[in-house]
Amino acid sequence: MNHFFNILRYAKPYKRFAVGHIISNMLFALFGTLSFVALKPMLDVIFKQNKAPILVKPEYDGISKIVNFIEDYLSYQMNQFTGGDNSKALIFVVCLIILMFLLKNIFGYLANYFLVFLRNGVIRDLRNAVYKKTMELPLSYFSETRKGDIMARVTNDVSMVEYSFLPVLELVVREPLTIIFTIIVMFYLSSKLTFFVFIFIPVTGIIISRIGKSLKRKSDRVQKEQGVILSNLEETLTGLRIIKGFSGEDKFYEKFQESTTRFYHFANKLLNRQNLASPASEFLGICVIAILLWYGGNLVLSGSGSSALDGSKFLVYMGLAYNILTPAKAISRGLYNIKQGSAAAERIQEIIDTENPLLDKVDAVIKEGFNSEIVFKNISFKYDEEYVLKDFSLIIPKGKTVALVGQSGSGKSTIANLITRFYDVNEGQILIDGIDIRDLTTKSLRKQLGIVTQDAILFNESIKNNLKLGKDSASDQEIMDALKVANAWEFVKDLPLGIDTNIGDSGNKLSGGQKQRLSIARAVLKSPPIMILDEATSALDTESERLVQIALENMMKNRTSIVIAHRLSTIQNADEIVVLQKGKIVEKGTHDELIIKKGIYKRLVDMQSFA
Repeated sequence: MNHFFNILRYAKPYKRFAVGHIISNMLFALFGTLSFVALKPMLDVIFKQNKAPILVKPEYDGISKIVNFIEDYLSYQMNQFTGGDNSKALIFVVCLIILMFLLKNIFGYLANYFLVFLRNGVIRDLRNAVYKKTMELPLSYFSETRKGDIMARVTNDVSMVEYSFLPVLELVVREPLTIIFTIIVMFYLSSKLTFFVFIFIPVTGIIISRIGKSLKRKSDRVQKEQGVILSNLEETLTGLRIIKGFSGEDKFYEKFQESTTRFYHFANKLLNRQNLASPASEFLGICVIAILLWYGGNLVLSGSGSSALDGSKFLVYMGLAYNILTPAKAISRGLYNIKQGSAAAERIQEIIDTENPLLDKVDAVIKEGFNSEIVFKNISFKYDEEYVLKDFSLIIPKGKTVALVGQSGSGKSTIANLITRFYDVNEGQILIDGIDIRDLTTKSLRKQLGIVTQDAILFNESIKNNLKLGKDSASDQEIMDALKVANAWEFVKDLPLGIDTNIGDSGNKLSGGQKQRLSIARAVLKSPPIMILDEATSALDTESERLVQIALENMMKNRTSIVIAHRLSTIQNADEIVVLQKGKIVEKGTHDELIIKKGIYKRLVDMQSFA
């Protein structure tokens, strides 16, 4: 039940819908019972001609005699209205029954109406909370958790909560009150028959629950929006490094929130139409029964009425027995659903309660620019047990290009992960302008950084929107200028819609070289003072590599750059080349200086042929 109350926390913004739901359910239970209570004294007057009409207005004589008071009062009112005319009394009965069931179904519909907004509001906020927390968690969390599992929690598990936990809100008031009101009247009519009926109610409930079928309308808009939500989530998880690096969390959260809000409105309309089906069908059914009662009542009045009393009593009792069967079945089903939904709620809560070790400090500094140098001061770092970097130190002056080379696993990409604060160092410090990056706000830190990775991570959007991730306020001219710097305008200008062309899922409508040049253009448009290039050309063919290399050189002009290189031909002009081996610096210098040394760098160069 703890998970149930955790979910209910999200219902606080929707208190007014909860209050409306509770009040409507109370009135639903009351009118549902009164509709049968009102039937008996009236039928007694119709079918029992020897019963004297009540001519004096009855007085209330305590809660213990409330049922008798209600019967006598209704009998008195009917006599006042009809003047003892049985035909008029029959019309009075039929109209009153219709009114009672109409009120019952109106409040039943209103209860469901309020519940729709409450339920869908909780689900929307719960999805948004899980999505936002997913965006905030560090990359280390996702290296240990499967993306598919996270997606299942945001989609399937949230849906499980929606259809298992939240309907229990309806059981809290409506079903217990309906059962209590009904049992009181049933015991009044016949205690022996009530005990006997209680034996068969559970059996009947099981049978009905198995053969009963719920009608569900399909909605294309709802299904399509569900697909959009899942697509946005998948893209977020796939491109999380780029989103975080470009501080695009707010933009993607806004996009996701817009989608869930559309789903919220579509689902409200769909479910309200579905909820209207049940009270409408029941009301139409009771209208038919009312007509049959009127016709059958006329037949009874025209014949012998000696058995009318027993007939009316039985009719009322059968109606009450039917009235108690539905809530009893709903409660048993609700208890089962709570158990079924607990696992889903627990999985969702695991993500929401996960601690983020990279949260900004309370007094974190907002950094506006880059002035002097980047310093890696005696840093050590490990992903698991073994250190990837050990006592690593390096100074990168402003405006210089430093290349990191070495075999796979030497720690090159780890340095890029640490300076962007995707991970925190275990020991030592990374300083920018003398300030430890852990003392900066993550957003202002990443605002100083531009990232181009080996895999060109693009999104199912237009070229313009992909580039504007780095600078949302950029004009079309700024976008075109960035494309020209990145050597990408030559192919973008020939596309059917130019910069408004949609590039497909993950940019799959473009070649590898084209995608990489768009990634570079995105970094250029952001125009940060520090560039991080993580093997940006290693996955390209020779021709694409040449075009991308030109774009990279254009981008690195007048900027501080950290280049992680696999192909050594791309970093010969670097101001300093740092050779790493098992997390330690083994050589440093320019290309020519390292060639003269004839050390590890020279061996790496000899292993590659320069085109």
